[in-house]
Amino acid sequence: MEKRKLGFWEIWNMSFGFLGIQMGFALQNANASRILQKFGADVHELSWFWIIAPLMGLIVQPLIGYYSDKTWGKYGRRKPFFLVGALLASVGLILMPQADIFVAFLPALWVGAGMLMIMDASFNIAMEPFRALVADNLRADQRTLGFSVQTALIGFGAVVGSGLPYVLTNWLGISNTAPEGAVPPNLIWSFGIGAVVLVTTILVTIFTTKEYSPEELDSFESEGELDVKPLEEAKLSDIFTDFKKMPQTMRQLSWVQFFSWFGLFGMWVFSTPAIAHHIYHLPINDASSQAYDDAGDWVGILFGVYNLVSAIFAFALPYIAFKIGRKLTHSVSLLVGGFSLVSLYFMPNQYWAILPMIGVGIAWASILAMPYAILAGSIAPRKMGVYMGIFNFFIVIPQIINAFIGGPIVKYLYNGQAIYAIVISGVSFIIAAILVVKVKDVDDIKSKSEIL
Repeated sequence: MEKRKLGFWEIWNMSFGFLGIQMGFALQNANASRILQKFGADVHELSWFWIIAPLMGLIVQPLIGYYSDKTWGKYGRRKPFFLVGALLASVGLILMPQADIFVAFLPALWVGAGMLMIMDASFNIAMEPFRALVADNLRADQRTLGFSVQTALIGFGAVVGSGLPYVLTNWLGISNTAPEGAVPPNLIWSFGIGAVVLVTTILVTIFTTKEYSPEELDSFESEGELDVKPLEEAKLSDIFTDFKKMPQTMRQLSWVQFFSWFGLFGMWVFSTPAIAHHIYHLPINDASSQAYDDAGDWVGILFGVYNLVSAIFAFALPYIAFKIGRKLTHSVSLLVGGFSLVSLYFMPNQYWAILPMIGVGIAWASILAMPYAILAGSIAPRKMGVYMGIFNFFIVIPQIINAFIGGPIVKYLYNGQAIYAIVISGVSFIIAAILVVKVKDVDDIKSKSEIL
């Protein structure tokens, strides 16, 4: 027996919740550093606060993958995790920019960091089962398309999330300034809107997508490289055994992921101070002026550009991969993104800074799709959730390392000039592109017969 071939709109609805997740994630990426600085964090401390994000991924995603593999009930296998994650993340989105309302009980910076932790844990609860759902429901010849559609929705959601504060201020007149120690109203409104969209889009996926039952999964022909235990015999401790027995493809992709996400983390954490100080020529210790808020809003636009490019480029990825293979597609995309980030150093003003973001968007689209499409062919269906969770180790570990060393390096080696952290992010992308060459794509031959 074989999985049913899904139509385009079925694949679209199956991943639609990712639009809301990424809208919230983009709001966090573009504005969390700025919010924490408003509450009193110094530039060199930002990466330490951001360590919460990868730590949550390291802990949460393998556990969610394991339990979602074992969860079967009237509400489905992956769906309960989508909904719980969305509801918790919406709480974090609403409260993080308003952390100062709790100042009578705790410092606003502590509350803001706590809300960042809640958001990150919740995004991870929701995201990991979405990755597994695509692999669960799609045949091998549709996986590249499935992850590409998911990437497109991620891009569209991120465009809205990244640009929303700028739009609210410049189109609707909502202020982007606030007293010292407080967050501007445009950010508060943006995060609230993001919370509503997140829950709504998750509900669309829940109500429009059918999951395969355990019996149906058992009837499908064997896939992947691994022999696995029956579901009822699996134990939580098997996560460690599975880690040791990970497929060769996953081991090879781990180094690609390491350098890709080391670079992404540096870009997310340091883009606002880098643009403010290097492009807008503001003092290094300036985080409260009107000009700094303008720079922060512009970073949202830049992030929106790369996410829009990724959303568009995602639709081209299946065709490009069909023609030249997944590995070469990913390698070239990473090279383009890497050289684009390095070139940001040479941009003369904020408008020229849009140009490198086009290349970053190409790399981002590939990072969100190609590794998962390559990986899915090497994993047995009954282990899809836990291995997608374990694969997240190679996303969060480089971020944790960057979180520990990134801030001190910016302070002591770069003399507070965050733009050099962006340059190193570009170099990291280039290293990842070179390492793709060693990866074994198990079902690349199958992908050649994909009906696009």
